[in-house]
Amino acid sequence: MTQIFSKAGICIPVTVLRVGPCIITQIKTINSDGYNAIQLGYSEISSHLLTRAQIGHLNRSGAPCLKYLQEYKVDEPEHFTIGQIITVDSLKIGDNVQISAKSIGKGFSGYQKRHHFSRGPMSHGCKNHRQPGSIGAGTTPGRVFPGKKMAGRLGGYRITTRNIQIIDVNTEQHFILVKGSIPGKPGNLVSIQNK
Repeated sequence: MTQIFSKAGICIPVTVLRVGPCIITQIKTINSDGYNAIQLGYSEISSHLLTRAQIGHLNRSGAPCLKYLQEYKVDEPEHFTIGQIITVDSLKIGDNVQISAKSIGKGFSGYQKRHHFSRGPMSHGCKNHRQPGSIGAGTTPGRVFPGKKMAGRLGGYRITTRNIQIIDVNTEQHFILVKGSIPGKPGNLVSIQNK
């Protein structure tokens, strides 16, 4: 993340994203697969890092060895061709996009950090500063209900942020600037969809 200043002198927090170029490796239609989608590939790598099945799949479409493959549902797959390269040229300044990514994993976390519980009293005789308190009734029902908010693993799941505005597009270096923050840590792989 960084910040830029608008012409009016307003400071705007932005996230810098490298987008593509991505290659269309497969087109799925209702007749062949039951739904309309395109498969995009990103980041060329050496062939010895892929399995023979992956190399065969990419050779069928004439694409180079690609590290990441991702499907996107589309309404009209006939507008795309196999081998077509998708770049930032298709994005415009002011457009709203939705970005999906894996959030930052924070490990095993307690009640206050994970569920925003309030803490216990901090007075001298109290011994439950960051403990949960009661987790259920006694003899009836005699168990803890499923879904009870407790300590556990926090983060590391897929999050989608919608209506993120594109502030700037750099077509030469394949960068875009989007307003605000996005899920995930720096260097994370993200999925961008035009609304």
